[in-house]
Amino acid sequence: MEIHHYEFDYGDYGQTTGIKINIRGFDILRYNDISKGTAFSVEEREKLKLQGFLPPRVKTLEEQVKSSLDIIEDKETDIEKFIYIRSLFDRNVVLAHAVIASNISKFLSIIYTPTVGQACQQYSSMFRKANGIHLYPGNIDYAEEILRSHSSQDIRVAVVTDNQGILGIGDQGAGGIAICLGKLMLYTQGAGIAPWHCLPISLDVGTDNQELLDDVKYLGWRHPRLGDDEYMEFLRKFALAFKRVFPNALCQWEDFSKQKAFTIRDAYLHDLISFNDDIQGTGSIALAGIIAAMKVKKEKIEEQIFLVHGAGAGGVGIAEQIQTELMEQGLSADEACKRILTLDSRGIVTTDRDLEPYKLKFARDPQDFDWLNTPEDNTLLNAVKHEKVTVLIGTSGQPGCFTKDIVQAVLANTDRPVVLPLSNPTTMTEALPKDVYEWTDGKALVATGSPFDPVVHNGKAYRIGQMNNAFVFPGVGLGVVASGATEVLPVFFSAAAHAVAEYISEEDIQDGILCPPLDTLRDVSIKVAKYVGAEAIKAGVTGNDCAFSKTKHENDIEKLNTLIENMCWNPEYYEV
Repeated sequence: MEIHHYEFDYGDYGQTTGIKINIRGFDILRYNDISKGTAFSVEEREKLKLQGFLPPRVKTLEEQVKSSLDIIEDKETDIEKFIYIRSLFDRNVVLAHAVIASNISKFLSIIYTPTVGQACQQYSSMFRKANGIHLYPGNIDYAEEILRSHSSQDIRVAVVTDNQGILGIGDQGAGGIAICLGKLMLYTQGAGIAPWHCLPISLDVGTDNQELLDDVKYLGWRHPRLGDDEYMEFLRKFALAFKRVFPNALCQWEDFSKQKAFTIRDAYLHDLISFNDDIQGTGSIALAGIIAAMKVKKEKIEEQIFLVHGAGAGGVGIAEQIQTELMEQGLSADEACKRILTLDSRGIVTTDRDLEPYKLKFARDPQDFDWLNTPEDNTLLNAVKHEKVTVLIGTSGQPGCFTKDIVQAVLANTDRPVVLPLSNPTTMTEALPKDVYEWTDGKALVATGSPFDPVVHNGKAYRIGQMNNAFVFPGVGLGVVASGATEVLPVFFSAAAHAVAEYISEEDIQDGILCPPLDTLRDVSIKVAKYVGAEAIKAGVTGNDCAFSKTKHENDIEKLNTLIENMCWNPEYYEV
C-alpha cells in the first residue's frame, strides 16, 4: 500500500514522499504516521483488515478534532495539555497537527515555549514513548548504524541538541529532546515539512545538573558532561555519521550553550547543511522587528544606536544580524560595530577583559567611553544615557532588569524608543509590555520573546508582537530543502528578516506592532522560504541533483515558488 500526498513536475528532489507499508490489521493502528483511528472508512477497514479492531462508527477528521479540543479544554494546566497533544501525536500524526492548526496562536505556547520548558524538566518522570534518536558515549561509535536504522530514511530536517542551554533554564540533560520535538512540530505547522521527514536528535554528553544526577528516575546518561576534547570528538563522530546517512538533510543546532553554540556552528558550516537557530534565527527575527520599527519611526536603521543586554548566543547573534544589515546599508564593519553595544553581567563588553572568543567580535575599546572611569560606572542605565541608545534589546534572562529609569532614558534619546524584552520564558522577561507602555505614555515600540496579552492604552487595545523564531526557522528550512541548497548562508537570515517585516500589515505598522500575528505562521513561512530559496539560487549554492540551474535562469524563481507552494504537507486524511 502506498499513500500519495503530492506529485510534482520537478523530479524527485524536494517532493513530499508517500509512505509505503507492508502491514495489515491491528498493526496499522500502531503506525502514527498513517493511522486515522476512528476515521478509517468502511471500505478502508475491509481493505486493511481492520474489521473488529475499531468501533463501528466512522468519524470525520473535523469530528475528531472537536472531540480532542473538548478533552484539552478539560485539562487544568498547560503541561497536561502538552502531554495530551504529544500522546495524540504518538497515536495519530494528522489529528495532532489538525488540532494544533485549529488555533496555532493558542497551541504554539503549549507545544513550544514556555510550556516545553516544563516538559524538558519533567521529561524522565512523564516519559511515555520514545521519539527520535538518543546518542551518548555508549553508542556514539555506532551512530551511523543507528541513524540508518531509523524508520524513515527520507529525512529532510533534523533538530539536534546537546541539551545544555535550554530556554533560559540551562542544562536539562536528556530532557532537552523535548525542545527538538517542539521545534519540528513547528517545521510542520509553519513550513509544511511532513512529520516523517523530520528527526529529533539528542546528543547526550552527560549533565552537570546535580538534581538530575541525583534523580533516581533520570533517563539520561548519568555522568558529568564530557570535557572539551572528548566533547568535540563526540560531535565529530556524530557529524560524520549524519553526513553519510543524510547528506542532503538540514541540521539545525539547538540550545547549545554560549561558546559551544558558536564553535559548533562555525566548525560544521561547510561540512553540513546546518545553522544554529539560537544565534541566527534569533538574530533574524529581531532584525525583522527592527526593520518594522524603522517603518513606524520613519528613520533609517543606520541612524540608530543599539544596545543588546545579554551577550550569550542569542544576544551576539542579534548583534551579528544587525551588523550585517548595517553593512548592507553602506556602513563598514567597524562603523557598524560602533553603533552596537553588547552588555553582560559586568556591563559593556570591552576589550580589556578576559573574554570568551564569541564575545570578542563586539567588544569595544574602553577608551571609546569617556564616562567609563570605574567599574561602578559600567551600568546599563549609564550606557543608555551616555551612548544615546535608541533600540534596547534584552536577551539576558534577568527578569525586570529594564526598569522605569532605563526605559525612560531610552525615551529621552528618541521620540519612539524601541524596547525588545526577548528573554524566554515569560517569567524571565526583562520588562512587562504594559509597564513599558505606561512608562513611555504609549510611545515605545514593543515586541517580546514570550506571548503577552494585549495592552490597553488610551482606551485602545494593542497586540504585543511576539518575536518568535517560529517565523524564521521553518521558512529557512523549507527554502533550503526546496532549493536544494548545499549550505546555509548568512544572507538567508537577512532575507528571512525582510520577508517577515514585509508581511506585517500597514494597519499593524500604524499601531506600532512589530511582528505578524501567530495565526499567519504558514503564510509567513512560505514567504520566508521563497526569499531564502531565491537567495540560494542567486548565490549558486543549489545542489547538482536539484531542479535549479547554476546559471540562474529567470524561470528558476518561478519554478521554486511553485514548488514551495505545492510541497507543503497539510494535516488531512488521504484515501488508501
